[in-house]
Amino acid sequence: MFLPLKDHNPTRTTPYVTIALIALNSLVFLVELGQGPQLAQFLGHWGAVPYQLLHGNSAITFTGTPTMTPGPSPVWITAITSMFLHGGFFHIIFNMLYLWIFGNNVEDFLGHFRYLLFYLGCGLAGLFAHVLLHPNATLPVIGASGAISGVLGAYMLLYPRARVTTLVFLIIFVTFIQVPALVLLGFWILIQLLSGLGSLGKEGGGTAHWAHIGGFVAGYLYLRLGPGRQVLARRRKESKWAASAAGPPQTGPAENGPVKNGPVENGPPPPPRVGPFHSGDPISRFLQEIEEDATDEDDHRP
Repeated sequence: MFLPLKDHNPTRTTPYVTIALIALNSLVFLVELGQGPQLAQFLGHWGAVPYQLLHGNSAITFTGTPTMTPGPSPVWITAITSMFLHGGFFHIIFNMLYLWIFGNNVEDFLGHFRYLLFYLGCGLAGLFAHVLLHPNATLPVIGASGAISGVLGAYMLLYPRARVTTLVFLIIFVTFIQVPALVLLGFWILIQLLSGLGSLGKEGGGTAHWAHIGGFVAGYLYLRLGPGRQVLARRRKESKWAASAAGPPQTGPAENGPVKNGPVENGPPPPPRVGPFHSGDPISRFLQEIEEDATDEDDHRP
């Protein structure tokens, strides 16, 4: 098993939205703890029940299913409220850990308001995927996993080379390693996909793997093909302008001694760029080509 602990990918701005989301999820969890014996009814009321979302609260009268609790009116509100509910300490701790590690960079890239809409949209996409494949489920879907999975999908696309310090433990073997985000998150979504395929045809409780998959795909596609592509193109232009303003590297003699084409002699080498426009890996080069096409389309659009 593996557990990411920290990424080595600094941000330029304070992640106010990520902090607020963690605080709100934690506050709602404290409210859950205060429910006592009424906790199951509370989660059933505010959680998203697939069967209710498709048929409405009146469906309870006809089915008589004891596991279903009447939801708010209109019932689709639970598609939002369910994102802030959690089923236990480990559930919220792991979700908030992933959100803190990967959310700040995605927020830094998208901007605060766009990131908030992105987060909620990925949560809705994850819930839609779960409802689509489990339309008759009568247990509530709760948790921020779908929205956070969208953050992971965006992060994997934007920063595939970013190093993530990860705790690895296999029975008695425990160690810390640094792995690229592409490897870590790629392995994570592969596990979700295999688990999701194994859950098809089952309507019982457990982990909503298809909510994870749906959110992840939505986050990835938003930046790869959707409106987020414009953000990628704009940031690439900004990077070009910044490079042009800096001027070409100095290769000739300087007043205080020779300057080489590279790091200053006897000085530390510059840190590697782990952002989305690093040209050293094939994924980023491919992404750059896509962004250049998008930029050209924008430039030639009347």
